[in-house]
Amino acid sequence: MSHSDTGRYHALSIAGSDSCGGAGIQADIKTINALGVEAASVLTAITAQNTSGVSAVTVLDADMVQAQLDAVLDELPIAAAKTGMLANDKIIERVADSIVKARNMALVIDPVMVATSGARLLSVNAERALRDRLLPLADLVTPNRPEAAVLTGLDANAPADELAAALLALGCRAVLVKGGHGSGEMVEDLLAIGEQRLSFRHPRLPASVHGTGCALSAAITAQLALGQTLDAAVESGIDWLQARLSDSWKTATGELSMLPFAGEAARP
Repeated sequence: MSHSDTGRYHALSIAGSDSCGGAGIQADIKTINALGVEAASVLTAITAQNTSGVSAVTVLDADMVQAQLDAVLDELPIAAAKTGMLANDKIIERVADSIVKARNMALVIDPVMVATSGARLLSVNAERALRDRLLPLADLVTPNRPEAAVLTGLDANAPADELAAALLALGCRAVLVKGGHGSGEMVEDLLAIGEQRLSFRHPRLPASVHGTGCALSAAITAQLALGQTLDAAVESGIDWLQARLSDSWKTATGELSMLPFAGEAARP
């Protein structure tokens, strides 16, 4: 089945929820829809969170995650999928098996592994499953520097090209090392596709914005579903996110700003 069977393009997010809607699967769905692609979802965990932090988490049973994967992939012609919070090794194994069976579907992995505080979000077994089972299936992995360090064993302050090369050696097709955790007036994201290196530079904004990693990986996934090449999809995704960051907003009590998804500011 292809998009021509439905007349629409379809992308899938496999991730946890964010009850305030600024990150997680809610942000993924809104981003994918904003770019003209139909969004399907597989929920891995339910969180009670806002921009000040996460107060509670319930991880779904791996059988329930599998049932969602089967329901989506049995009916919809998913052209591209992304993963976010995968919670544990059992869920990661189910996702990897389903990706292998699906075939002909681009895969973007946003390795949600390290909290802003520096705390590790996955167990050692889950980190191993992500690295050994899922990364070799990925068309693109989009780590920030702390996540790249966990996956490779290198220092988070190592040169971006060194981090990217170590991640490519794990079997993924391409890596986007995000520069948001660095310092300086400019942010530099490095895309590595085999021996090719592309650098994307943009001004560092003063505000810290909730859900940018989710939205960026979702935007790239949507562009891949639309048929863009990998390098073009990454560039388009970065441009889409940058256009929204300048319109980010903040609640009266929140600690981080939020991306605008509704109205004119959210349209491509």
